[in-house]
Amino acid sequence: MKIVIIEDEILVAEELVSNLKQIDPNIEIVTILSSVKEAVNYFNANSQPDLIFSDIQLGDGLSFDIAKDITIDVPVIFCTAFDEYALEAFRVNGIEYILKPFSLESLGKALMKFQNMQKIMAGSIAQKYEAAMEALNAKNKNSSTTIMVKYRDRLLPFTHDKIALFYLENEVTYVQCHNGKIYSMSESLEELEHKTAEKFFRMNRQFLVNRNAIIDVSDYFPRKLKVNLLFSFDKDIIVSREKRSRLLAWLTV
Repeated sequence: MKIVIIEDEILVAEELVSNLKQIDPNIEIVTILSSVKEAVNYFNANSQPDLIFSDIQLGDGLSFDIAKDITIDVPVIFCTAFDEYALEAFRVNGIEYILKPFSLESLGKALMKFQNMQKIMAGSIAQKYEAAMEALNAKNKNSSTTIMVKYRDRLLPFTHDKIALFYLENEVTYVQCHNGKIYSMSESLEELEHKTAEKFFRMNRQFLVNRNAIIDVSDYFPRKLKVNLLFSFDKDIIVSREKRSRLLAWLTV
């Protein structure tokens, strides 16, 4: 496995090299680049590696700026001391976001994720994208696109795009539609999570939210996220530190 490291702190770069070699002695560190300009010049003159490890804040700008001048065709694992760039990272071939100081465990998990991706999706980026979309479509075909809601003596069908979110309150499951109407349901959030596939995200024990109901997310102490909806909602939807990266990745798909 050939790896290029983009890091402007030489001691951090050396530590990263040492840790990667401990995890897999067969890893080849092709080069260490310390700035946006150096990276652009290097990739313009050389072939791209199998994988890139990159810091985000470099001396002459953000590493995202590299992608403005060249096309990065390989996965990137971002290692940084700042968590506010996670959403942007997943938009530029990022497959993992590791906060400094990184550990052998976090690096090992990131490398395993990359290796699993290689096994599942071989070939060019276009082929990988096609394979991923086929898998996603197959999964969606196996899930329901309509939720049946009992209301008085009737059953009301709601397609996913009509539903804003499901939530749990006093051990009762409710569905809220985009038109503001709320209905109680007999199904659990776990059952609904399975039925709604990729369109909804389980924010926490209480909320299952449709992507099309989210206007943005904001930082919430400590290192959590608060999900803001397109409409007024009297409950705070908080995502834990552990789910933070998964939510940001899901929002960029």
